Amino acid sequence: MAAHDLVVRGGVVIDGNGGPARTADVAVDGDRITEVGRVSGSGRREIDADGAVVAPGFVDIHTHYDGQATWESRLQPSSWHGVTTVVMGNCGVGFAPALPEHHDRLIELMEGVEDIPGIALHEGLAWNWLDFDQYLDALDALPHDVDFATQVPHAALRVHAMGQRAAAHEEATAEEIELMAALAKAAVQAGALGFSTSRTLNHKSIGGELTPSYAAGADELVAIATAIGETGTGVLQLVSDFPEPVEEFALLRRMVAESGRPLSVTLLQFPHDIELHRRILRMLEQAWADGLPIRGQVAARSVGLILGLANTLNPFMTNPVWQRISHLPAAEQAVRMADPMLRSEILAAHTREKDRSRLGGNFIQRYQLMYELTDPPDYEPPTSESIAARAARAGIDPVELAYDILADGGMLYLTSMNYADGNLDDVHEMLVHPHTVPGLSDGGAHVGTICDGSFPTTLIQHWTRDRAGAKLELPFVVSRQSRDTARAVGLRDRGVLEPGYRADLNVIDVDGMRLHRPEVRHDLPAGGRRMVQRADGYLHTVVAGQETYTDGHPTDALPGRLIRGPQPAP
Repeated sequence: MAAHDLVVRGGVVIDGNGGPARTADVAVDGDRITEVGRVSGSGRREIDADGAVVAPGFVDIHTHYDGQATWESRLQPSSWHGVTTVVMGNCGVGFAPALPEHHDRLIELMEGVEDIPGIALHEGLAWNWLDFDQYLDALDALPHDVDFATQVPHAALRVHAMGQRAAAHEEATAEEIELMAALAKAAVQAGALGFSTSRTLNHKSIGGELTPSYAAGADELVAIATAIGETGTGVLQLVSDFPEPVEEFALLRRMVAESGRPLSVTLLQFPHDIELHRRILRMLEQAWADGLPIRGQVAARSVGLILGLANTLNPFMTNPVWQRISHLPAAEQAVRMADPMLRSEILAAHTREKDRSRLGGNFIQRYQLMYELTDPPDYEPPTSESIAARAARAGIDPVELAYDILADGGMLYLTSMNYADGNLDDVHEMLVHPHTVPGLSDGGAHVGTICDGSFPTTLIQHWTRDRAGAKLELPFVVSRQSRDTARAVGLRDRGVLEPGYRADLNVIDVDGMRLHRPEVRHDLPAGGRRMVQRADGYLHTVVAGQETYTDGHPTDALPGRLIRGPQPAP
């Protein structure tokens, strides 16, 4: 008779605590790990992990599956990349609380801020909820391939409390602030992990309006944070441009000090001030020295855009001649663009007229920051391989090279934040800082312009194996992407391979790990478009003791459930 439900045999165990790897077995019973070491008893199911790494399931704390989780059981692409727990409701956008008269506005915000097709949201969202508790019930009704938790979004609170005045960025009255604070507190009591808000100019509705939370005053934010603090639980998440870094960080300190709750903030190398992230790191150090737990969320690579004929943006989208074929499917556009006569006509028109007032603006013409997205993709390309540099060597205009790549069905990778020096050295500095965690993958969002749900794979493949510059040790990366991210949001029952912890784990062929180039699919509701990205190397992924993926292919198991509130350590 089998002694265990599952035994993973003879793998190189990296347990998530940051210590050295060791050869060991891992036994699982139910949804918990029961033994790590030499397991003598057999398992009803056994996995031979000889030569492979056995690691905890990854915890991604910055995703946007808020809509997808209501209609889809598989939270891909994240679940293809060893992720077994996701946290959504980030950046202050989401779908609860939601009165019927506010549905369109919340969809417009999600479409604009997170580039999720409005047609898919209109078709996919059932809206069988009004308040946050009912939204959690709707999420809980559907089984998933990963565990997931959510946060209460500031924009939805503002729209609920202020209506049209929220979109007009008016100052909230004392009564409106009191209502938002009460709703946020009730959401956390119902099971939200915390509260999120956005203070960045990059977050706009599809109509071009700044997100309603952008103009929220300090008193409003502190009041909401304080109300959440009254529950004795909950985390705070914020994204900011840090226009006035000292004043902005003082607001973060005040929110944490008056609420007693931890906060995480987006941390990037900003193109307009390439040293700002270092000043913020010093502010984080001082905050922790003062007893204020504020963490930076750090991306694993450059935060930029993917341009292509099937994507939201491409360098020719404002070209008046190219616009004549813009209504065609991407494959047909490529066929037409291969015609020499049309090529000449489009390039001539491109030289004469560039409408930079439209979506994408001047940014999609910056060929010195643009690279061909190869397969497998190179996310740290040398500047000598930029479209501008390659075109110069060939003696042609960069726009010609970009044209030919797109006409051949290719994609372009436009680097922005985290790549001011043409490498990821500053990302290395941020990743190893004691007061940061990996984040910002935006899994489920920016589906026409970004595909960063693969960040956990990049952390292993690029940062521990392939990078030419300074690398990271695999035990460090595993601990950061599992234990540390889980603890940052109060999920202390996972992210470690020890008896009593959640049986979420990966068996990984690190040597065989390979990211594929993103691909465009039309599999959202109403045929909505999205980019997804596959990876080789994940031999087995287990969630709550059940194998959900084998060699990247889904099994029938859907053990993932909604997580309501923080979870204590075993």
